[in-house]
Amino acid sequence: MTDSPTPPSALKGAALIADQVKRLPEKPGVYRMVGDGGDILYVGKARNLKRRVANYAKGTGHSNRIMRMIAETRSMEFVVTETETESLLLEANLIKQLKPKFNVLLRDDKSFPYILIATDHTAPQIVKHRGAQKRKGHYFGPFASAGAVNRTINTLQKAFLLRTCTDSVYEGRTRPCLLHQIKRCAAPCVDLVDREGYDALVRDAVDFLNGKNRQIQGELSAEMERASEDLDFERAASLRDRIRALTYVQESQDINPGTVTNADVFALHHEGGQACIQTFFFRAGQNWGNHNFFPRHDREDTSAEILQAFLAQFYDGREAPRLILISEEIEEAPLLMEALAIKAGHKIEILAPQRGEKRDLVNHALMNAREALGRRLSESASQKKLMAQLCETLGMDQPPARIEVYDNSHISGTNALGGMIVAGEEGFRKNAYRKFNIKSDEITPGDDFGMMREVLTRRFSRLVKEETPGSDNWPGLVVIDGGAGQLSAARAVMEDAGLAIGPQTEQGEIMLVSIAKGRREDERGRKRTDRTASATGEQFFIPGKPPFTLEARSPVLYYLQRLRDEAHRFAIGSHRARRKRQMTTNPLDSIEGVGGKRKKALLHHFGSAKAVARAKAEDLAAVEGISEAMATRIYDHFHGAK
Repeated sequence: MTDSPTPPSALKGAALIADQVKRLPEKPGVYRMVGDGGDILYVGKARNLKRRVANYAKGTGHSNRIMRMIAETRSMEFVVTETETESLLLEANLIKQLKPKFNVLLRDDKSFPYILIATDHTAPQIVKHRGAQKRKGHYFGPFASAGAVNRTINTLQKAFLLRTCTDSVYEGRTRPCLLHQIKRCAAPCVDLVDREGYDALVRDAVDFLNGKNRQIQGELSAEMERASEDLDFERAASLRDRIRALTYVQESQDINPGTVTNADVFALHHEGGQACIQTFFFRAGQNWGNHNFFPRHDREDTSAEILQAFLAQFYDGREAPRLILISEEIEEAPLLMEALAIKAGHKIEILAPQRGEKRDLVNHALMNAREALGRRLSESASQKKLMAQLCETLGMDQPPARIEVYDNSHISGTNALGGMIVAGEEGFRKNAYRKFNIKSDEITPGDDFGMMREVLTRRFSRLVKEETPGSDNWPGLVVIDGGAGQLSAARAVMEDAGLAIGPQTEQGEIMLVSIAKGRREDERGRKRTDRTASATGEQFFIPGKPPFTLEARSPVLYYLQRLRDEAHRFAIGSHRARRKRQMTTNPLDSIEGVGGKRKKALLHHFGSAKAVARAKAEDLAAVEGISEAMATRIYDHFHGAK
């Protein structure tokens, strides 16, 4: 694979493209059209670069969208690949990375959760997992939502009694936890089940999630009958409860197919210049949930073109199942099947079924896509009206495509962090949320102004460095939770970063607003600050204007309050999660050379990490597996010796 950048040229548009064609090889590859300022306009792939790019040099036969793209082209870049399959994979990767203006874009590129049975420990753990699959173990998914994973894990605990605790908690147990008491864990931490027995539970869970449902239930039923015949009624009752749990897992899924074991189903509905792609995930013969996608595309794109571009981007970074069902035929299905098979290591079939159960699954997804798009179009009309009112209230010249809201959270200055939430015409964009751990040692604990300055400095310095005014990640409106002080701090940071503050008259201007709850009074004249009191105390601050309030029933007031409350929820939730992690961290984990066995031995001997910290070196050396050198290292760790 070779990369061929375009040399600088005074040509532009069709003339530039025609000039580039002269030097292009007749080989597979990927091309990029670049506009003013280096903005990537379009990424495409070709079986024959010379022939494909030559089509753009023609002055006729193009849609309005393509004509605009050609006219805006100022340079081109090329990557020559060995095969067309390689060019397809590279194209999908570049589209997701560069987000070109004229490509179909998968905007909601969320990471779907999986169930992981981790095998990197003697007692495998069952957990919810997101992100790269680097940990050793068995992965099952994807699930459409975290809630679906949590419900399934909860039920699987009843059926297979696998542990969900972390390794550090496992190593520190000296007696069974509550999950064992309510019959959701076999308690391997304190040897209430032997190694062979626990491994058998793990194998059953893996087999069940691989689709061997009837086999597992049959074996448990036979074991229950044997226990009953042996008059071991307590074990028989326990097995009965496990069988009920397995039955619940299977019955709680909707439209479980009889002939489809592992498949992804995609159905697209196209209306009003927008499209919705409904995705259903089927694994082990069960429906593991669905998700709506609303890809960005041009009004002139056909349903097949949108679906084809979507699939290539969707499976970039994800392993495809053996069967992919789609609502209509796509032109490059054979090429896409080949590309996905190379990544997955097994054969992939992409099928647009016309009859039978597979068609029923597609029709069900299509119905959901139609209804979801209808709801979105209705909400979009209301949202546009609301955004117009927001512009009028704040004195903005145009609706902001991206709104960023900031808030801080801490307890007496500890575990301080800032949160940024993002909203747009489609609502909250949760994949763009960010949290900022406060790092500066110069900030006095509890200094809200200082924390806000650090958060905004980090955000806006990166914005100026990485983004161009008017891009998707450039905010049109920034909302700060606080009064005039927070507004002044935010304004100073933005001006230091070279950002223009204003009503978006010029490209790149950012509107800045802060919200202060203020004092309110109830019907008896008592001071109140909760949202049930009169909203006349809610004050808004804009640079260069006097503070103002909004009417109690103003839709704009409710909208801005909702934005601020979401930022507060996100910031305080992140703060609590950080504090919880800190509280559950075992101080023994940070000592070099103290692994699971030594930590367990120390905790069994002394009872707690605090007792280990107070122990003398000779007492530590008395513990089995702790040498004198290791005892000295542990003692020095807690007493500051070097």
